[in-house]
Amino acid sequence: MKILIAVDSYKGSCSTFEVANSIERGIRKVCKDSEIIKIPIADGGEGTVDSLVKGAGGRYETVHVKDPLGREIECRYGILKDNAAIIEMAASSGLTLLRKEERNPMVTTTYGTGQMIKAALDKGCRKIFIGIGGSATNDGGAGMAQALGVSFKDSEGKEIGNGGGELARIRDIDISGIDPRLKDTEIIVLSDVTNPLCGPNGASSIYGSQKGATPEMIRLLDNNLKNYALLIKEKLGLDIMDVPGAGAAGGLGTGLIAFCNATVMPGIDVALDINGIDRHLADTDLVLTGEGRIDSQTACGKVPVGVARRVLKYGVPVIAIVGSVGDGASIVYEHGIDAIIDIVSKPMSLEDSMKNVKILLEQAAENAMRMLIIGSALQGRFRNRNNNDNKMRNP
Repeated sequence: MKILIAVDSYKGSCSTFEVANSIERGIRKVCKDSEIIKIPIADGGEGTVDSLVKGAGGRYETVHVKDPLGREIECRYGILKDNAAIIEMAASSGLTLLRKEERNPMVTTTYGTGQMIKAALDKGCRKIFIGIGGSATNDGGAGMAQALGVSFKDSEGKEIGNGGGELARIRDIDISGIDPRLKDTEIIVLSDVTNPLCGPNGASSIYGSQKGATPEMIRLLDNNLKNYALLIKEKLGLDIMDVPGAGAAGGLGTGLIAFCNATVMPGIDVALDINGIDRHLADTDLVLTGEGRIDSQTACGKVPVGVARRVLKYGVPVIAIVGSVGDGASIVYEHGIDAIIDIVSKPMSLEDSMKNVKILLEQAAENAMRMLIIGSALQGRFRNRNNNDNKMRNP
């Protein structure tokens, strides 16, 4: 039997590689001689660089940049074999870089993400993939643009400061100093987010609270992004307000589209292409996928459904092994997933399940394989019974 494992990480407890290795151990307890292919997958969030560098072959580069609050940090990005760069904005501008009490999208900046793009340009990369999940920011990508040479001036001709709170002050946008190498660079944004920039489904309203915004801040941030979008339309001739994905990562999608001519694509599809999953599927018997929590949002481009959709044309069964099952999870059955297995097999706290996630994954994979063997045996019994019935009817 050939089994392909293509899983996302379990956020906060297990990397995509650790999840895949644990599942493999469970499989081996039942099917020792199976051929197992492991393909690390991410959809543009944390872990994207690791999954693509290790999955497709590449190298890491280290760079010093500013974190969301302007402090210098060291982070890394990847360069693939074809000299395409892969960047995670979360590495420089992510929520996990801040303590809870530091979260404030009025002041956090994407400047470090712009520095990472510049570092990739310095390495000669003219194709850059940018995963934009996990942001701590709501500045519309203005900080990123500033790092690449764009100037945002207030009514007195002074450069604005950092954060979403400063966008209200912008009265002029000057792109004359933007890095000229961007004109010859293809930038692809990896995102499963289709939110517009503003409004009830926009960046501030949907994601602002998890970044530390109060209800009053959310109102201000949304108004500030509207001012930003109107100025982009006035100065650059780009109407970006309702573009799907413009609201991703606190509006970083807007900045990348407006100033870097970026294209927004589903992160999972790009990752599957780069990792070459299709070359394995023609002769694969079973696909195991999964994520930390499966629910109705999984159908909106997250890893398990992204994998299942790709597998569908090959007619291979897909099982999702997950950390928990949330509301509306059954919708994934309409998108190519054939079964869901929850790793939590008895009552336990979230803390205990996260602490024991590798063991639980191994047990869940073992149980999945045992059920498949039972199913195969039952199918054989039914087939034999039908054959015997036919013989009795037609002696």
